[in-house]
Amino acid sequence: MKTIPLRPLIREDFAPFGDVIEAEGAYHFAINGGMAERYHDLALVELAGDKARPMISLARGEPYALPLTLTFVERHPLGSQAFFPLSPYPFLVVVAPDSGGTAGEPLAFVTGPGQGINIRRNVWHGILTPLEGVSDFVIVDRGGEGNNLEEFHYPAPFLIADTAG
Repeated sequence: MKTIPLRPLIREDFAPFGDVIEAEGAYHFAINGGMAERYHDLALVELAGDKARPMISLARGEPYALPLTLTFVERHPLGSQAFFPLSPYPFLVVVAPDSGGTAGEPLAFVTGPGQGINIRRNVWHGILTPLEGVSDFVIVDRGGEGNNLEEFHYPAPFLIADTAG
């Protein structure tokens, strides 16, 4: 089984797959009479298909332990999908390039404090994978008609592991 190492979530490394949602280094300006800062336009929300509409949801996920066996990924052809943590724990972000309509070899990122992600429309990715504790998330994605979920099951699993330790 091939091991996929964890890497820190950095804007430039994640850019081919979507957006890192964080205040650090983001465009911002004062609002509310100077009593708040707005970190503006941090991710592109993509909506396609019939009667598409943005949705905001909450999710609570049980933590996963590493190393983790990855057997499948999914993608959403009609809309992007953003996850922003409300809990202090990191989470795993698995993405994979498209390889002729199926998922290529995955990459595994681990978030730092205050980081969320927005996965672009039609990008292969893993499921919501909190680490270290039960975690709550705000999810922004697409509602509307049409099938917005495709899954790809790898012929051989991958092992995702923290190889730095």
